Amino acid sequence: MQEAAEGDCSDSRPSPAPLEERLVALDILRGVALFGVMVINLVFEFRVSIFEQFLPLPGSASPLDRMIATFLDVAIELKAFALFSLLFGVGLAIQFDRLAGKPRAILLVRRLLALLAFGVIHLTLIWNGDILTEYALAGLLVLPFLYGPRWLLAGCSLALLALYASSYLLRLLPFPDARWLAHHVIEARRVYATGSFAEILRFRVHEIAAIAPLHVWVFPRTLALFLIGALVWRSGAVQRASANPLPWFGTGLAAAVLTAFVGSILATVTLALAYGAIIIGLASTSVGAKLLGWAAPLGRMAFTNYIVQSLIFGWIFYGYGFGLFGKLSVSTALALGIAVYITQVFFSRWWLRRYRFGPIEWTWRSLMYGQLQPMRRLVRGPTSSILRKF
Repeated sequence: MQEAAEGDCSDSRPSPAPLEERLVALDILRGVALFGVMVINLVFEFRVSIFEQFLPLPGSASPLDRMIATFLDVAIELKAFALFSLLFGVGLAIQFDRLAGKPRAILLVRRLLALLAFGVIHLTLIWNGDILTEYALAGLLVLPFLYGPRWLLAGCSLALLALYASSYLLRLLPFPDARWLAHHVIEARRVYATGSFAEILRFRVHEIAAIAPLHVWVFPRTLALFLIGALVWRSGAVQRASANPLPWFGTGLAAAVLTAFVGSILATVTLALAYGAIIIGLASTSVGAKLLGWAAPLGRMAFTNYIVQSLIFGWIFYGYGFGLFGKLSVSTALALGIAVYITQVFFSRWWLRRYRFGPIEWTWRSLMYGQLQPMRRLVRGPTSSILRKF
């Protein structure tokens, strides 16, 4: 999720970096990636059981729904999550480097443990499709590698991608058979659509054991992308993007071409890299920044927006709310998600004109530093000017 740059304050205590030091292109990319994450979560994991995507679409599905589901599966699913993983690695490296000379190990471990607490709460009480828990655990494992040289980051990321591509973990933890999936989907439809909060909570917690292998299978990829993100930051390419965006377009084109040769498993990684490079390249130009600038406030509040999406969709689909689980078509759910996303675009812009952080980002930072961080924006500085343009 959102990993803002950290730096020094006027006294000796570590604190968040001034907002004007943020790289807007990263916020834009995070805001765009959030749309992909939201769409996949909504269509494949809130609207129906997370396991229903592994079964054939019902014969009653319209041609439009089949087309949308196929497009999301091929072009968006896993790629948006890969972009988020990459951005998390970039953010972790930014914090690590800017906290040099401070007790950064303590601060970053505290930050990741706070994220783990958020993740466990989200996983159990709100929605068990959570990625925060996985990111917190992966971050704790990656953190020691940030003390190493760039060749170590590159070598370890390649080794982890090789493990991911080998499907060894998939064979170690085999997928349930079609009979189990069909039975579980029927039970999920009954409980999530009609159950009380307590009944859904029991089913959700019980379901975590079945969902856990999905996270284990992609965990090497998550670790690898964290390391690649850190490597990208250490290369200085992100910092130089506004001065020379052309290499980003070249990288995006190369990654897109490579997608055709790496196989279906690694194609999720190369295509995500292609998306990310092209968006950063566009966002680093004056025209692209104007076209995509609406996504920057959304990206700065990605953590808050992610949690709010879970709360909204949980209320819409689960029995303690409107109980629409299993009842909406793919196209209807997608239209609903777009409406929620557009609302968040406007709300994020409104909020950040008044406050320095999103509410959950503020809570996270306060837990990291062990003291309440300043929240209300008192002076309209450079960041406010940026927001006014968007």
